Amino acid sequence: MEFHRDFKICHYAGDVIYNVNGFIDKNKDTLFQDFKRLLYNSSDQLISSWWPEGKKDMTAVTKRPLTAGTNFKVSITELVDNLLRKEPYYVRCIKPNELKSPTAFNYERVKHQVSYLGLLENIRVRRAGFAYRMDYTRFLRRYKMISKYTWPNFRGGSDKDGCKKILDEQGFSNDVQYGKTKIFIRSPQTIFTLEESRNQKIPGIVVFLQKCWRGGIARLRYKRTKAIYKIMAFYKRYKMRSYIAKLAGVFRNAKRSPDYGKSLKWPAPPHLLLGHIDMLKKVYARWRAYMILQRIPRDEWASMHLKILAADAFKRQRRNFGLDRKWEGNYIAMANEVPNKTDAESALNNLKRADQFSKIYFTSLCKKTNKYSKTAERAICITNTHFYKLDPKKKFKPMKKGIPVSELRGVSVSPGTDQLIIIHLAGGNDFVLCLQGRNNGEDRVGEAVGALCKLYNDLHHKDSLKVEVKTTMSCRLGDKLRNVSVENGNAGPTFKKNGEALVLVYPNGHTA
Repeated sequence: MEFHRDFKICHYAGDVIYNVNGFIDKNKDTLFQDFKRLLYNSSDQLISSWWPEGKKDMTAVTKRPLTAGTNFKVSITELVDNLLRKEPYYVRCIKPNELKSPTAFNYERVKHQVSYLGLLENIRVRRAGFAYRMDYTRFLRRYKMISKYTWPNFRGGSDKDGCKKILDEQGFSNDVQYGKTKIFIRSPQTIFTLEESRNQKIPGIVVFLQKCWRGGIARLRYKRTKAIYKIMAFYKRYKMRSYIAKLAGVFRNAKRSPDYGKSLKWPAPPHLLLGHIDMLKKVYARWRAYMILQRIPRDEWASMHLKILAADAFKRQRRNFGLDRKWEGNYIAMANEVPNKTDAESALNNLKRADQFSKIYFTSLCKKTNKYSKTAERAICITNTHFYKLDPKKKFKPMKKGIPVSELRGVSVSPGTDQLIIIHLAGGNDFVLCLQGRNNGEDRVGEAVGALCKLYNDLHHKDSLKVEVKTTMSCRLGDKLRNVSVENGNAGPTFKKNGEALVLVYPNGHTA
């Protein structure tokens, strides 16, 4: 400093040196109103905008302009009045560098600011008494997760009681004082310990909150998904009811129609019912079959089933197979079929006791041929377990042991009115028969085929029996393949040999 020119004022924030040269001139601020008015009236718009004070009239401004010191004094007075009306909160801002960079840290610059802002003195003062102070509500809200008595909410009294619970549990009762609205903590180590305990609890709380949030989101999504499926279910039921109502309208008079609605056209189903339309058609087919069966006596339903199986097996290749007559089944037990039905009944009962079968599907007199092309009078018996060849001349005594139905492999018949039927067996020795009855014009081939189809379906879980309808058939007799055909003749029926083939001579028409 220079004598008679400089002086220094020692502030708490640092020493400041002042120069007295020009003090008075700087304080005068001698720019009078007439100069301001002159500059305001300039033709240059920029200069005129700089001096809005010159707008005032000469008569309105008579005082001298205020000096710089007076303006500073007035400004300080207004600042003090404003501060007295407020509740002050002192915030010390420290500038880490002069480069305005977020990464640079100037140690000397920061040390200077800490020293001259009085932070060290403030800390010393605070540490001399109670360094930490906070109102009860805020303290409890911050540290309540530390104690099981205050988490998640303290309901055992006031906020002050909750703060006491936390500090007593942590063992800091001797380091605190309780004020009217605030808690005072003396040692910083107490705060550090509380913060460390809080930091240890935070991850678990975060996970818990995440779990609750995710659970809430999952439940919300589940409710929305459930609502969507419920709406879809209601819509599907609506579409189904609409389609069923349409079907009811189409088939309203089906019960009174001759074909029970078979000729009616089904309406196009909606997309969601495409997988169920077959089930509805099956329901309708069963109802229609029931209505048709109502016209047939109940005791004829079993034979009607056999007729349906035979018709399905023939596939319209054999025109006449006894469909129009009543199928009796056990013909050799009928009085008008054999001379002495008692012998037939006795023989069948003996077989039933021996082989333990439960039902006889078909019996009939027949002409049979063997591997030597010899024709003999026999009777065929088809039960639910065995096939039998019976000798009518020996009181229907079985020719051999019964053949299990599991050896059945197929059936061959001709398309004509003859009664030729070939039952193909697994042993290589087929049954080649020409069925006979009390009336030679009675067709029993269809009844025999229906019974064989029923046995095969029951044994092989409803698989279809192979049935061939040909004018020239093949068979195995004595494990030798031979062809069989039918010819017209006056006598008969009888089998004859034609080279390596067999011929059934059947009277009066074998044509299809």
